[in-house]
Amino acid sequence: MTKMDNIKKPGGAHAGTGMDRVIEKKRNPVKMAMWGAGGLIAAFVLYLIIESATGGRTFRVEESRLVVSQVTSGVYEDYIPIRGKVTPLTTVFVSATEGGRVENILVEDGAIVTQGQEIVELSNPTLQIQVFENEARVAGELNAMRTLELQLEQNRLRHITEITTLEYEIQKMTRNVERYRKLYANGNFTKAQLDEAEEDLTYKVKMLEVTRMSQETDARMQEQQLERSRLDSQNLERNLGIARTSLENLNMKAQIEGQLSGFDLELGQTVGRGEAIGQIDDPYNFKLEVQIDEFYLNRVDLGQNGVYVRPGDSEEFPMRIKKIYPDVQNNQFKIDMVFTAEQPEDIRRGQTLQSKLTLGDSSEAVLIPYGAFYQDTGGSWIFVVSDDSEFAVKRNIRLGRRNNNFIEVIDGLQVGERVITSPYTSFMDMDRLKLTET
Repeated sequence: MTKMDNIKKPGGAHAGTGMDRVIEKKRNPVKMAMWGAGGLIAAFVLYLIIESATGGRTFRVEESRLVVSQVTSGVYEDYIPIRGKVTPLTTVFVSATEGGRVENILVEDGAIVTQGQEIVELSNPTLQIQVFENEARVAGELNAMRTLELQLEQNRLRHITEITTLEYEIQKMTRNVERYRKLYANGNFTKAQLDEAEEDLTYKVKMLEVTRMSQETDARMQEQQLERSRLDSQNLERNLGIARTSLENLNMKAQIEGQLSGFDLELGQTVGRGEAIGQIDDPYNFKLEVQIDEFYLNRVDLGQNGVYVRPGDSEEFPMRIKKIYPDVQNNQFKIDMVFTAEQPEDIRRGQTLQSKLTLGDSSEAVLIPYGAFYQDTGGSWIFVVSDDSEFAVKRNIRLGRRNNNFIEVIDGLQVGERVITSPYTSFMDMDRLKLTET
């Protein structure tokens, strides 16, 4: 180092120091963005790793918003709740057997009618003419049959007369021949006269045999002809009876006792044959029309029992299935249930009753309370709460029968475990629930 290098300038600074300065490093924004993106990706990968390690997607939910139920063991009552509409036990539709013109309306719509009571009078001139023509034709046939019977009887009497005459003549000629033979033996009668008398007797005997044969044949044929005539006459009388009944049906009557409804006719109106003009409902005896989910179609059968429990006094009224309608509409099918003993006195047509339908026998089973989760999962899985109540984990299960209160557990749950039975709408796609207090 030279002397000149050691010479200091005033102020103690080294010579040349005033010309030195600090240079700051410039930041690269592109590089910083890349580092930031890399950090986010790393954080996301770390999140996926953690989620995978802890059981999948997790959703935080307040425990107070959930319904947590316990898996229990008990008696499962195999029934389903049903709602039935009260309808008349018997309904008869009133239809016109024969068409005609309304001449007289005897009752009003909604009236209570008795069996056989006339409700409307119709007129049908064409039908009346047909009945009169049938009556004339039947009368003619009956007269012809009576004429035939008279002829057959006369013919029978004629044969009897002929046979009687021949028998008398044969008897008389037989005595004469015996006398002629004695006279011929004494020489008082010629051979020619005797032969002629014997030939006449032989002829009469043969005529008697032919007449008897003819009588038997005629009698048999006449009996057959008379039987056919009787059958024809019976058919004609039956047809005439039907025609007269059709004429009487123009005065339409109530088939049963009950309340007439849908009866809306006007004087002079034409009613066609077979046209429905109203119905008669039994006003005293009722049945229940019940709509049931098609899920139970294979478990419902004729004769199965049910019960209606009347609110207030809890009196039970047993019922049974009388009819099952096979048509399924809107995912439901219909059944008719009737009361097997007495029916409630206070029920009315159109009223809706809450009842129970028994599907099978009661049995011991593992049970969970019925909840809204079933509609969300179809009963294929459920959230099971951990022992420490911090998490609820999705678990596949297999459920069986269900009623209004409980569902039978077949596999996947143990007695004592706790499950979430409230709706899963907010977390259907989650695998775990983080249960929080607030």
